Amino acid sequence: MTAPASTAAAENLEPRAPAPAAAGAPALAGPAAAGPEDRFQESTLSDEIPAEVLSQRICDFDLHIEGSPLEGVIERFRRELEGRGLDRVRPVFYLSDEWGVPEGTVAIGVPFYLADERLRKVQYLKGGWLPGADAEDILRYLRHELGHVLNYAYRLHESQEWTLLFGPMARPYTDVFHAIPFSPDYVRHLPGNYAQKHPDDDWAETFALWLTPGLDWRQLYGDSPGALQKLEYCERTLAELRGRDPQVHTVELMAEVHDLKLTIQEFYAAEVTAGGVPVPRSLVGDLKAIFAGVAPAAEGARLGSAAVLLRRQKDALFNTVYRWTSADPGQFEPLLEHLIRVAQELGLSYPLTAREDVLRELAGFLTTLAMNHVYRGTFFAR
Repeated sequence: MTAPASTAAAENLEPRAPAPAAAGAPALAGPAAAGPEDRFQESTLSDEIPAEVLSQRICDFDLHIEGSPLEGVIERFRRELEGRGLDRVRPVFYLSDEWGVPEGTVAIGVPFYLADERLRKVQYLKGGWLPGADAEDILRYLRHELGHVLNYAYRLHESQEWTLLFGPMARPYTDVFHAIPFSPDYVRHLPGNYAQKHPDDDWAETFALWLTPGLDWRQLYGDSPGALQKLEYCERTLAELRGRDPQVHTVELMAEVHDLKLTIQEFYAAEVTAGGVPVPRSLVGDLKAIFAGVAPAAEGARLGSAAVLLRRQKDALFNTVYRWTSADPGQFEPLLEHLIRVAQELGLSYPLTAREDVLRELAGFLTTLAMNHVYRGTFFAR
């Protein structure tokens, strides 16, 4: 049985300014802030997951929302809803294998690893990114999921106006979709142009953005007629729903945490296998060119390790590429781990004064691979 989350862990989910060099990283998933002398020391994060954690079944961690850092965030979310007059729908929150709302229900699945600081670290290291990195990020996902709940609870998708604005609910749902960056017809709330995935997600993203406290959506989308029309529909519809009881109260739990029999190792091994891709040998030359292409170091200049830079900036690179291309960071995990191993084996380095130049090159390099994956279904042309 795992110990209850500590007060310190709960504090790590309180709103805070993100660290400049590790945007989106979990509070306890990385090393303490490094000083100028040890910033480029080799990270040992990959060795920090105890074997007993990896070998334990998910269901045996005895995870609960109550008593975990999630409890306070969800209570804050409930108060947010009450403040907007959305108190007739009462979603059920439960721990699952991912974020989601089973269609036709009012149950919101929250990833199990957000209930335990050790498992947040595992997700960060093995999953490639952490959807729910802090309290504000968790709230962004909760707002999106509640959009699904309201859609089902009030059967909004059955109306002609909803269908004309967002599209038919019967449209096939697929994880692979071709987003149009900066389209004026969609809001941008969660990273990855998520509103363009499916009509249900288009509505959920529109609602989530509308719900965001302190956001002037009329000003923000004043020159985006398609998105603005959807937001105005949301404003009008939610005003009509205040005080009305929902039509649907169904609660269905999918992949509930106590039914997850996989070990932590098996859970992430399955994801790595699904995301595995054959890597051409020419990629090694591309990586060498990125680090060799910066200005040569002056005699006696300090050098940084390419492998350490890739490791430390992995989450920032993942999040940046995902935000603008919709390419799932989970697909990148095996690829970037391969590049880190190559950089380590080759002893690639760069002048510390050229760090920002190298990061720009890496971002462009990974974005190009991501766009291949989005439009061809593979990182590398066949």
